[in-house]
Amino acid sequence: MRTAYKARVYPTPEQATMLSRTFGCLRVVWNRTLAWRHARYHGEGITTNFTQANAHLTAMKATDELAWLNEVSSVPLQQAIRRQQVAFTNFFAGRARYPRYKSRTGRQSAEYTRSAFRYRDGRLFLAKTDAPLAFVWSWPDIDPATIDPTTVTVSRDPCGRWHASSAVDVDDPEQAPATGRVVGVDVEVKDFAVTSDGEKIANPRHLTKRERNLARYQRRMARKQRGSSNLAKAKAKVARAHRKVRASRADFLHRTSARLVRDHDVIVIEDLAVANMVRNRSLAKAISDCGWGAFRRTLEYKAAKYGRHLIVIDRWYPSSKTCSACGHLLARLSLSTRTWQCPSCGTRHDRDVNAAKNILAAGLAVSACGGDVRHSGSSRVRSPVKQELQPARAGVPALQGRE
Repeated sequence: MRTAYKARVYPTPEQATMLSRTFGCLRVVWNRTLAWRHARYHGEGITTNFTQANAHLTAMKATDELAWLNEVSSVPLQQAIRRQQVAFTNFFAGRARYPRYKSRTGRQSAEYTRSAFRYRDGRLFLAKTDAPLAFVWSWPDIDPATIDPTTVTVSRDPCGRWHASSAVDVDDPEQAPATGRVVGVDVEVKDFAVTSDGEKIANPRHLTKRERNLARYQRRMARKQRGSSNLAKAKAKVARAHRKVRASRADFLHRTSARLVRDHDVIVIEDLAVANMVRNRSLAKAISDCGWGAFRRTLEYKAAKYGRHLIVIDRWYPSSKTCSACGHLLARLSLSTRTWQCPSCGTRHDRDVNAAKNILAAGLAVSACGGDVRHSGSSRVRSPVKQELQPARAGVPALQGRE
């Protein structure tokens, strides 16, 4: 399998100048190639493949106007063309938006393949540089001299920190020992997640905690004169505040997902349409602060890495309105109703715990019938959950045998 190690790097002034120049050349190549492809398609109706785009890069470097592109390594420029081709492929496949132009104010990065860097005895040498690039290794159980990177991506975030991400091919990790436990997870806004065991994982609300400081920094930035050095300093301070929010959220998501994967053999979640949910202006900020999409992606790769089974049920399954004891389905259940009593069997439910139990039951039913509701890339495939005539019950044999 392939993994990556991201480390902080501390370039010398000469190395920082060369990398900054590389970032600038990469932006020019990306933006000019994107404009050229756009003009060819809309003006002549001609699509562009990778070979043609790469030839256009060679033609740009041969002109007097852009001769300075030859001052940096050619590999990051070629990788930019390759990534742009992948971006267009994802766009035409419906998996991503139309590629956008790169800006100098955002995160900058350059990817080096093996022909453009040398890694020996834990020392990294990039093309067009003489001294090794100093970095801090954060994995005490792994000797940096033993890894063999296939690619190295050097990046600089808006607040000025440098990183190097090394992609490495490693052996598959040992599968985690079986625990015999299964769990359904219902994500919420008030509580980040509620499990079918009744556990409620509190929502840390990272953005809300730092919102006042962030607003103060943004007001200060708005009062600075455009183009001044004080404006650059204020922008860096705003970027650092956002970075702290992002880092805190990522740490929480990694800890939560790692605990769920470590303690359970089967994890069942809902297929949420987060992009549609954030269109609600009243809840958009709270939903974005939760990071549900990142949580699902983290669960997916950790479950695959350690041999766990992640089941994603259909987003339209009425988990909150279905009684987990008898299967009765309510006609309507408002969002403000947090507890309700089943009119059929009289069981009183906590809305979120009941939803988590139904999510688990539905996921186990799908797994038992051999289905898998993770149909990425096609919305026409109907999941087994959606085709069931009766709501899934918590008392199905598959669940009773595991409780």
